Amino acid sequence: MRFIEEIVVDEFLPTVRSMLAEELRERDLTQREVADALGISQSAVSKYAHGDVATNDRVADDGRVQEAVERVAGGLASGDLSRVAALVELEVLIRRLEAGDLLADLHEAAMPELAAAEYDFAVHDPDSGLRDRERTLSSLRRGLRTLTSTSGFAALIPNVGSNLAECVPDAVDIDDVAAVPGRIFDVKGRATVPSDPEFGVSEHVAGVLLSARDAGLDARAAVNVRYDPALLEALSDAGVESVEFRPRDGDETDAGAVDDPVRAALEAADPDLDDGVLAVYQTGGVGVEPVLYVLGPDAPTVARVVRELV
Repeated sequence: MRFIEEIVVDEFLPTVRSMLAEELRERDLTQREVADALGISQSAVSKYAHGDVATNDRVADDGRVQEAVERVAGGLASGDLSRVAALVELEVLIRRLEAGDLLADLHEAAMPELAAAEYDFAVHDPDSGLRDRERTLSSLRRGLRTLTSTSGFAALIPNVGSNLAECVPDAVDIDDVAAVPGRIFDVKGRATVPSDPEFGVSEHVAGVLLSARDAGLDARAAVNVRYDPALLEALSDAGVESVEFRPRDGDETDAGAVDDPVRAALEAADPDLDDGVLAVYQTGGVGVEPVLYVLGPDAPTVARVVRELV
């Protein structure tokens, strides 16, 4: 008797690890870096590199496996994917291939008596919340890399600091929004990100994003920069509409509040979005620094919009 998990361990994983090791080496990672990325030993990487590990041709030739390996290898090499995110991507692929597909066929070949049985091996949800969260973090890291590599971005950071936030598709509260803990600060003319993005760490920018979504705006990301009329003009020239809101004096935006100024301003303006990008801003008040927010479909998109302002 063989379980489908044995097929995964004995045939799928050695093949995929071998393919990943080859892809990562082609991206100029050292043997040690490949081992760290995959969470295996250097000796195991050496065995994969020299073809000392048996692989399965049906797995290696499957287009979905090849596409997943290329995507995961690229994400691991660039830093866009964490090892957890890579694991989730491959775990989802495994569960899909188990459901009456490639792995199920291999399982039936190992246990012919299964062919006449009606079993459902789809035991994992391909659309799990974990996958959404890891994809959101990956997207956020790409956006942060764009911002921090943009010469002059530090000059756009307000005194309160900037932050880049992105939420999961069905976000309802701040715990569904990922951002930079502690915000992005200008340190001697350089935009500095203090730590890796997390969920539930930005009440300010996340609050503006959630308020915009409450107003019906189909946005999943936001970034704040200093307010400047010249920036509004540059955004207008780029086809990005801007909406002004009036913050409560001395208070940050409270997403979901009855007197939520961002939501109220957007509902009143009913903006016509261009490519899903919109700017909202406030010109300051008692104890409130003027700030401009760029909202859009994902973190890389709003980061690119900000990059064009420099």
